[in-house]
Amino acid sequence: MTTPSLETDRPSGPRSRKGERTRARIVDAAKLVFEETGFLDARISDIVERAELSHGSFYHYFDSKEDVFLEVAAAQEVRFSRDSILESGLLDEATGATMGDRLRTSLRLFLQEYRAEARIMGVIEQVSRYHEPVRAIRQARTQAYLRQAEEAISELQRLGLADPELDPAIVASALTSMITRFSEMWLAQGMLDCDFDHGVEQLARLSTNALRLREP
Repeated sequence: MTTPSLETDRPSGPRSRKGERTRARIVDAAKLVFEETGFLDARISDIVERAELSHGSFYHYFDSKEDVFLEVAAAQEVRFSRDSILESGLLDEATGATMGDRLRTSLRLFLQEYRAEARIMGVIEQVSRYHEPVRAIRQARTQAYLRQAEEAISELQRLGLADPELDPAIVASALTSMITRFSEMWLAQGMLDCDFDHGVEQLARLSTNALRLREP
């Protein structure tokens, strides 16, 4: 199954700036409704009321509540994909920061983004457990993130900065699973009462110890 694109392929899709703005209004309104009521209790009537549009406008761009939810979920994955591990400066010695500080910065960027979008991310995580198209969107980004993490660990090993006995693929999966699941429990579900800086620091220490990171 292919991951839904943010660009519509429907013949009735937007062909003008006004159409694009209207479609964006629907997606933005849908995100707010899903955040407030969850996926199962959200109604199309709630979405169009929030967007101040008619039902006809909604069905011009989307077939169903599921259809617009896929758009919301895909937009979130694009947002998170912008801040990749490699682009966070983790391997950039020119920053002058220590390896520990660079790892901490990388984790902080991810957690800040997750915290800002925690309400909708919590809904997406829940729906992905039983809705195959949403799960496909989540898995596509996860696979891309795992590849980046594996490349980063391999490069750290090549530079003599991480435990050479570690399997990059396995460790990338383990650490990524820990960080993403912890983010959901902490920031989306509120299962942990923890100061943000302290949470970042603890994850950084866990990751540093797991990789046996050394300074250049």
